Amino acid sequence: MRVDEVEISTDRSRLDVGYIHRYLSEQSYWAQGRSRAVVEKSIANSLCFGVYAGEQQVGFARVVTDYATFAWLCDVFIDATYQGQGLGKRLIEAVVAHPELQGLRNFILATRDAHELYRRYGGFDALASPANWMARPRQ
Repeated sequence: MRVDEVEISTDRSRLDVGYIHRYLSEQSYWAQGRSRAVVEKSIANSLCFGVYAGEQQVGFARVVTDYATFAWLCDVFIDATYQGQGLGKRLIEAVVAHPELQGLRNFILATRDAHELYRRYGGFDALASPANWMARPRQ
């Protein structure tokens, strides 16, 4: 498969929610055990990007945004079978180029191990003032 044969779409009706749920809850390091109901609700309330080889979904990314000032890129993955073929790079480029995500004041993400991918293909960098950011701990 060539990278130019893969399609990236924001058409929510094409998303394979079962596949996305299985990947996130069983294979990702950040969403282990996430329920199907939570995955469905997160998809319904986000701008989602599906990656497709033909009709088969092979990747996903989700952006939580107000479309005006803020976006959070999360739940990004490419199926292990398709990794190493440039799909992650193409997905990140598609996300940051999306017309509704232009001109935002803050576009953030968190990653354990893909800093270079996001830096090189998405223009992300470390927070300038990480001490200014706060998070509410999980209850």
